[in-house]
Amino acid sequence: MLTAISFIFVFGLIVFFHEFGHFIIARANGITVHEFSLGMGPKIITKQGKTTLYALRVFPIGGYVRMEGEDEESDVEGSFSTKKPLQRLAVIVAGPLMNFILATILFIIIFMSIGLPTNEIGGVTDNSPAYEAGLEIDDEIVEINNVEIKSWNDVNFNIGNAVGEVDIVIERDGELLNKTIIPTKEEGTGRLIIGVYSKFTKNPIKVVSYSITQVGFLTKEIFKFFASIPFGGLSEGSVVGPVGIVNMVGQAAERSILDVLFLAAYISINLGIVNLLPIPALDGGRIIFIVFEILRGKPVDPEKEGFVHLVGFVILLSLMVLLVFKDIKGLF
Repeated sequence: MLTAISFIFVFGLIVFFHEFGHFIIARANGITVHEFSLGMGPKIITKQGKTTLYALRVFPIGGYVRMEGEDEESDVEGSFSTKKPLQRLAVIVAGPLMNFILATILFIIIFMSIGLPTNEIGGVTDNSPAYEAGLEIDDEIVEINNVEIKSWNDVNFNIGNAVGEVDIVIERDGELLNKTIIPTKEEGTGRLIIGVYSKFTKNPIKVVSYSITQVGFLTKEIFKFFASIPFGGLSEGSVVGPVGIVNMVGQAAERSILDVLFLAAYISINLGIVNLLPIPALDGGRIIFIVFEILRGKPVDPEKEGFVHLVGFVILLSLMVLLVFKDIKGLF
């Protein structure tokens, strides 16, 4: 039950933000939205607005915003197809963009809850190299081996990859002090440490800044993964389907709500990136057609574009079925 509730929450949240991006920008550009739907299949709950039907459907995977003239030629007022290319482009891009915004919001919630590690010392282990060198709580580490330190990740990286002595510059009461420390290996892991712990902060400005940086870092890593696929970067278990994601969400829910939020942020970034890929039937495929229209000065034949998207949809659906069978097979 916990897994099911967590899965519905995660996917409902991600799909809602994605479709809301399309919806709000479509409305802002005077496009008629006939339906805003969360989920797929038969309707569970519906509410008719002035021009839009809001629906909750039975299967909690996917969703859509159905706009006038989106997949067919329509000359009526409020038609998507009659809007300028840049207006249509804004509507399409808004969905994936909202996925990145959602991930940022989720990271803000996470780091405002647990705090953000800084490069200030929050604790020093007794009889450790740092203790022997005279490092104290509230000392700010500003430089290690002539490398500027901006975060606690920088501290761990530069100490963990040090060879021999470590020259550390700290700031204490406005004064810069130089310390030379020989790291020791942590028992059990073998990684190099000096025996200090980070001081955490919940400063809103720092949390927001770090959350944006985290989204940028994960986006870069995911793009690197996609780029590695043609060169053999696709390993067993690196790609999962719906069943695999349900399992991951369930495991995260058993640990903590913050783990669920982190996984939701990661999935949201993935969804945003995948939707921007130039694949027919996805937002990225539609973006390619609009860009092509801008370059050639006239739109592609709607029937031809529709056929391309239909073929893309069939291929994606087939891939989804294969991933489902792969996930089920992996459970046994």
